[in-house]
Amino acid sequence: MGVDMRMNLSLFLTIYFSSVLFILAFHIIFIGLWYIGLVARMAGTRPGIWTIIQNCTVISIACCVFYSHCGNLAVHKSESFARNSDPSLLAFLKNENGTTWISNFLFMNELKDQICSSWFAPVGSASDYPLLSKWVIYGELVCSGSCAGPSDEISPLYSLWATFVGLYIANFVVERSTGWALTHLSPVSEEEKLKKHMKPDFLDMVPWYSGTSADLFKTAFDLMVSVTLFVGRFDMRMMQAAMKNTDETQNEDLLYDYFHGKEDLWFDFVADTGDGGNSSYTVARLLAQPSIQTVIGGSMHTLPRGKLLVIGGDLAYPNPSSFTYERRFFCPFEYAMQPPHWYKAEHIALDKPEVPPGVSKMKEYNGPQCFIIPGNHDWFDGLHTFMRYICHKSWLGGWILPQKKSYFALQLPKGWWIFGLDLALHGDIDVYQFKFFAELCQNKVGENDSVIIVTHEPNWLLDWYWKETTGKNVSHLIQDYLHGRCKLRMAGDLHHFMRHSATQSDKPTFVQHLLVNGCGGAFLHPTHVFKNFERFSGATYECKAAYPSYDESSGIALGNILKFRKKNWQFDIIGGFIYFILVFSMFPQCNLVHILNEETWYGRLQSFSSTIWSALLYIFEHSYVSSVGSLTLLMASYSFVPSKLTRKKRAIIGGLHVLAHLTAALLLMLLMELGIEVCIRNHLLATSGYHPLYDWYRSMESEHFPDPTGLRARLEQWTLGLYPACIKYLMSAFDVPEIMAVTRINICKNGMMSLSRSVLIMYYTSVFIYFWIFSTPVVSLIFGSYLYICINWFHIHFDEAFSSLRIANYKSFTRFHIKKDGDLEIFTLAVDKVPKDWKLDPKWEAEERGPHQLSHDRRYPSKWRSASSPDPVRSVRVVDHFTITRTRAPDPETSC
Repeated sequence: MGVDMRMNLSLFLTIYFSSVLFILAFHIIFIGLWYIGLVARMAGTRPGIWTIIQNCTVISIACCVFYSHCGNLAVHKSESFARNSDPSLLAFLKNENGTTWISNFLFMNELKDQICSSWFAPVGSASDYPLLSKWVIYGELVCSGSCAGPSDEISPLYSLWATFVGLYIANFVVERSTGWALTHLSPVSEEEKLKKHMKPDFLDMVPWYSGTSADLFKTAFDLMVSVTLFVGRFDMRMMQAAMKNTDETQNEDLLYDYFHGKEDLWFDFVADTGDGGNSSYTVARLLAQPSIQTVIGGSMHTLPRGKLLVIGGDLAYPNPSSFTYERRFFCPFEYAMQPPHWYKAEHIALDKPEVPPGVSKMKEYNGPQCFIIPGNHDWFDGLHTFMRYICHKSWLGGWILPQKKSYFALQLPKGWWIFGLDLALHGDIDVYQFKFFAELCQNKVGENDSVIIVTHEPNWLLDWYWKETTGKNVSHLIQDYLHGRCKLRMAGDLHHFMRHSATQSDKPTFVQHLLVNGCGGAFLHPTHVFKNFERFSGATYECKAAYPSYDESSGIALGNILKFRKKNWQFDIIGGFIYFILVFSMFPQCNLVHILNEETWYGRLQSFSSTIWSALLYIFEHSYVSSVGSLTLLMASYSFVPSKLTRKKRAIIGGLHVLAHLTAALLLMLLMELGIEVCIRNHLLATSGYHPLYDWYRSMESEHFPDPTGLRARLEQWTLGLYPACIKYLMSAFDVPEIMAVTRINICKNGMMSLSRSVLIMYYTSVFIYFWIFSTPVVSLIFGSYLYICINWFHIHFDEAFSSLRIANYKSFTRFHIKKDGDLEIFTLAVDKVPKDWKLDPKWEAEERGPHQLSHDRRYPSKWRSASSPDPVRSVRVVDHFTITRTRAPDPETSC
């Protein structure tokens, strides 16, 4: 570091911390005066800590800039440049024949002297202020030759600092006393309130690789408790069954049949909604539109809003809580279509359904309704939050919530049924749930009826991927009780869209179509991982549609190499720490001279490679901390590889992964040690001891900042030496390379035991700071490359590789139409790009609404629209369209 850099850095730190302490003392005194009633009531509003930090930073920078250009001269001579220069040279410069650039230089120098001596000169001297003379910081006296005595002129640097601090104090006093700042801005609270109403306060997508997220730790804890306590020991579904009416003919809490008499019906399906606010609101806004116009087969079609909305679980990430349900799930839907004006968020529904005034029963209600099944994330707290917010509340935005249990059956027009199953964390239905649906199939579902099974997890894809079998009760229900009447199975959980249809075969087909659509707002999942799926329950299936396409999905995975660190910068906290543990025992490297003494680059490279190999062997033969860290990382990497692979493959992949990280850590360690060694050999480091910056500042301070009254000595005495000690150790934070170099020399000469524990802690802390900075880009690059290779080459880590990208785009939902002839027409609508900025919809604001009008009757029900183009309402497109006929499939038991 150069002289000017060191001086400005030292001066900045001194002025900065002095300003912070002074302003904090002022605020404490001012709040005390407010407390005893000597100042206005507005003084009780405490200043933001960031405001204090910003003002102190600006003051310190201004003083450093002033010192760089004007110094700390107490007496400025206007003719100083002319007096110290050669008269013949000045005559030449002032000659008409002198060059223009030299004349300009002379003019600029005189202008700078004038500004420094006149515009920023302190008003008066210490003798003009006898009461403050002992507290004045004096400037450096400028004179030719020896000076008669010390100067009593006030330091211009101190004068500038006092002026800025005085302006801050004056502004604060005026603002707190009258409510007006010097800039005449409106109070901050009103500004923030206005901005809040002009833009939605959506939450960002969940950072799954954040090592500092309390939500993720709570999610892991809740999952552990749920698996230990609720799976097989206590099941909320059993309690729901116990609370059900014992009369088997009365299933009002589970069976909803008031759709049965309609001639036709539009309804929607969406799943995995509660992640990023932008993506969740985009889907909710499309669901709330009275109709959507889109092109199908070359012609424009109008698709009305569904009278029924079925949500397939995972309502809020990462865990169920009041905060996540309200902010990640209810907030986007309430912005999309507002609840009735009489609805209160804290209201608990005692007797559902709570129909609007003027409606006696649900059969007469013509507005949209919503039924929801829980997902695995909703079960992390034992379904407590789901029961509170779904089964005991009446409205999700403008959709009424009639359901009372976590599973249900809906009897739809033209012989269609929807079975909403609750799989909990078992991946299957419980016996009480099975009994209800089995009896329903025997007593209510007709021989020619058609059933849609809705679950959260698509076990047809997950069982194929993980090579296991789940959902045995669900399969038993479909095969032995529905007998081919299950025309469609729908699920979420996987955040993409895929549809498989059964191929013509002589073997029985229990389900005709398999549909996955989990694009309701959560991060995107890949589709190319599942492209080889083709068999389920003995039948063969063919993929009819996938969104995004296989090629797009594979290309998106490349973002793990290019964007992993940008998307998951919190991962640096863990990654850099792990790398430091791996090479902790290798600091310092005292035998690197042979690398630098090699004459050729090939020889240096060969010596460098052999040193890395020796360091690797040293870790496992002699090191304790690094070897334990390496073995722990190896076990973690082995466990991280999905269990669908054989143990041999898991060991190979996990070992190569750890080897890449360990090699990179050793490489960075040796490069860092070589850099320090080169600086030491060239006398760039280890030349001034442990505190060169502070020592340099004290010497410059005594030379350029006179203190004839002994003010500094009194401050050190009154603070018991804490003030200079704090400045000394704060400046030491910028002497990290010097600390590393000096301590490294002492260790290499005298050994580790020759140093005190405090010095070793300071050394390893300094090493950690620099090594962490160097290693974080590398650890993110290697881990991102590992995810990319695994997802595209081995088709593993599909969840980990895409949750890291947190892609909010590629959102979709599925709209159904039961036509008058009984056929079911199915449209999957998708939005490729999700907006990031929103603005108040002027049409929503200008639309007149009656005092008792419900939001679903409005032409523009959504409060916010996209602030940029294209708007999702106009860019939405159909990515899949097919029709299921109501004709009954042959009975699998009688098929040839």
